[in-house]
Amino acid sequence: MRSRSTPLIVAVVTALAATGLAACGSDNEDNGTAGAGGEAKKIALLLPETKTTRYEAKDRPLFTAKVKALCPKCTILYSNASQDAAKQQQQAEAAITNGADVLVLDAVDVKSVGAIIKHANQKKIPVIAYDRLISDADIDYYVSFDNVLQGRIQAKTLLDDLGATADGKSIVMVNGAPTDPSAGDYKKGAHQVFDKSGVKVAKEYDTPDWSPDKAQRQMEQAITALGKGGFAGVYSANDGMASGIIAAMKSAGIKPSSRPTTGGDSEAAAIQRILTGEQYSTIYLAIKKQAETSAQLAVAAAQGKPAPAGLVNAKVDNGTEQVPSVLLSPIAVTKDNINDTVIKDGFLTPAEICTGPYAAACAKAGIG
Repeated sequence: MRSRSTPLIVAVVTALAATGLAACGSDNEDNGTAGAGGEAKKIALLLPETKTTRYEAKDRPLFTAKVKALCPKCTILYSNASQDAAKQQQQAEAAITNGADVLVLDAVDVKSVGAIIKHANQKKIPVIAYDRLISDADIDYYVSFDNVLQGRIQAKTLLDDLGATADGKSIVMVNGAPTDPSAGDYKKGAHQVFDKSGVKVAKEYDTPDWSPDKAQRQMEQAITALGKGGFAGVYSANDGMASGIIAAMKSAGIKPSSRPTTGGDSEAAAIQRILTGEQYSTIYLAIKKQAETSAQLAVAAAQGKPAPAGLVNAKVDNGTEQVPSVLLSPIAVTKDNINDTVIKDGFLTPAEICTGPYAAACAKAGIG
């Protein structure tokens, strides 16, 4: 990693470390950070797409709020590439031209962002890889989840629901975008479990753009090939694709509750499907912690300071270097622990979940 030596203001670092992840938005945090390093820095947040609802509904507002709490004078240069790698290249170049002091980059295609990283390196602009690891590049930080572990958890959750009768049964796997290394990690972790389990992966797909529509077409193809009774469950890498998969089952006259389907991201619609039995599980990613941790790193990097003490908890080899990283743990969510996960942490509220036809299911599950 390239060096960016700057004066170390011990009092500031100590104050930042003391606030931690849980102190977002407190008056002490605002005053302490603004007084010591509140200069008007520019922080570029470059997100990859909108088909996965979390990016606009959670990541962006949570990141923005934390930056503003830490550095009221900082400006956020925000762009969403709508799953277009060329567009993201243009957005990154525009941010650099506009004087960005740090790039927080969730790459559409990690193999196509080399020019972005090279230009940032030349300008001595720190780069934080958000959610997706950027390989073979000189980056400063990586913030994500243990993605291989997530795949293992998703697979184990599906097997747990299939029970002792899983051995010898067929399942369908619908993986994420082949351009997203996280999808590859989920897939790797899931296979580590499935390949030793005795289940047969009868059909498997990689889904461009994480598209629910494409996942629906893939599931329709699987049903045509295997027959309505030819599979016992479905591994879906995220909730958006699970919605398409479940729509395909309904169209084919298959009751979704009879074929457990996994997911990921804990979207409100997925929690609703879990409550009504259409989807079996999802994965709760502490996106609030991910976004706020990234904001802390971004503010510090923009101001030429080291990471606040205690944030970095790992190093990840990206092929070029051991990247200082923050890796968070995924949690499986089923009907039994909705209250103890997404509700308890404030990621979703009962008002967001228990709308209209889902009110009765919420009441039955003790949510409300």
